Amino acid sequence: MNPILDINEIENHFVLFPQWQQEAFQSFVHKMTDSEHPFPCIPATLGFKLNHLRYAFIEEIQAEKSAYELASLLKEYGPLSKETGIYASLIIFMKSNTKVSSSILENERYFWHLLNRVSELDDKPWPAHIPQTPHNRYWEFCFNGEPYFIYCATPEHTLRRSRSFPVMMLAITPRWVLNHFHTSNPHANQIKSFIRERLAHYDQINPHPVLNRYGQEDNYEWKQYFLRDDQTTLSKCPFTSHHKKKNPH
Repeated sequence: MNPILDINEIENHFVLFPQWQQEAFQSFVHKMTDSEHPFPCIPATLGFKLNHLRYAFIEEIQAEKSAYELASLLKEYGPLSKETGIYASLIIFMKSNTKVSSSILENERYFWHLLNRVSELDDKPWPAHIPQTPHNRYWEFCFNGEPYFIYCATPEHTLRRSRSFPVMMLAITPRWVLNHFHTSNPHANQIKSFIRERLAHYDQINPHPVLNRYGQEDNYEWKQYFLRDDQTTLSKCPFTSHHKKKNPH
């Protein structure tokens, strides 16, 4: 399995990376630094600029192998994230596989299958303060005792450019990062408005109606993990954690 890297480690060994990894990382750098079409998520661009982000590559999109690799990465990243900065996120690039990359809906099914398999590999109890049902406004995906927000981008997204990327990409952000941003930043609401404005210019479709803030009464985090290229969404979350049987409460 490839290690978790910072930007300096990638740049220092860039010529040794497989071509698809070089191209994926270059695409990400462009996305984070494009001044003509600035990426909407301001904290993400700050995290990139300040080297608070960490990166990993998963060579094959195959359910079993990729699930084990992602679980191993998350186990390593949880403690590491607290040492990388207040805009910490783990960016994972996954090599494209035509078997799961022919449509938005197939990507969506694969994404949720992956999260379910990763959760099954989790040997720590589900955090007591996080509900286990996704249809609760305080639910969040958890692994190794750490709650995360997960963003997924794919090559099949075209209208929603904020979710478009040449390979499947996951941006996994610890909940403590988001909480810290909202509680310690007096301009958080203003920055959120700027993000909305950027999003309206960046995408070729209106912002998805499910986008909202964690904890609000009408918000469900799982709906924001994988946004379709239209305004529809799943009516029921496909996530079914094994923790419900192991650690009921």
